[in-house]
Amino acid sequence: MDIFCAILSFMAKYDSKLDLLFSALSDPTRRDILTRLSFGTASITELAEQHDMALPSFLKHLNKLEEAGLIHSEKNGRIRTCALTPDAFTPMQNWLSEQRAIWEQRLNQFDRYALELKRKRENETGSKN
Repeated sequence: MDIFCAILSFMAKYDSKLDLLFSALSDPTRRDILTRLSFGTASITELAEQHDMALPSFLKHLNKLEEAGLIHSEKNGRIRTCALTPDAFTPMQNWLSEQRAIWEQRLNQFDRYALELKRKRENETGSKN
């Protein structure tokens, strides 16, 4: 029973991490920030200049990305720079791969079932003639 609880606890943490990641990606401003950072680090000022919003609102977007582990920032003097976190998308990629495998298996089963029905109908039609 302890192993079962440990597995459930791990899954809950894993799902929680995925929830943070997908939630962070649900906003176009945050996706735009990630796209910009894919070209290299940038200061908060550089990132904010591209968006027509108050700085406190923009900082909330950065905080959401940092909480999800998609970006990290560091302060050098008065300038805070942001960068993408390496391998931050790995949990999502793993989850999506698992989902793809599940659905491919289901679709393959459905395809086999449809082919079996088709053969049965062809046999029934052929035997009546």
